[in-house]
Amino acid sequence: MRYTFTKPERLKNDKEISRLFEEGKSITVFPIRLIYLFRDGDKQEHIKAAFTASKRNFKKAVDRNRIKRLLRESYRLNKPQLYRSLDTKNYIFMFIYIGKEAVNMDTINEKIRQLFDKFLSAEKQQ
Repeated sequence: MRYTFTKPERLKNDKEISRLFEEGKSITVFPIRLIYLFRDGDKQEHIKAAFTASKRNFKKAVDRNRIKRLLRESYRLNKPQLYRSLDTKNYIFMFIYIGKEAVNMDTINEKIRQLFDKFLSAEKQQ
């Protein structure tokens, strides 16, 4: 598996995003919340993901963009672990940064790993 985050993997469809917020399940490992939803069909990409940081907590766009960039990078680096465990199931992910202060890459990387472990254990129970 390559460590990439290509255009087809990005969640951009408004209908899918609204459906995700209406029907999705949530897992939190502070300062990151993951909202996920199983999606039907045999799409080419197993997981579509989007990343966001609140304008309420980070007034400057520079700060919001930096956090989203760190989230995307951490997701990209830890994605193979997730893909190996999911086989062929398709999901929609939304990563929301809910902290009020920016953290460094090491912290985000660790929290994303914990979030994936929590997600995988929740999915195995179903």
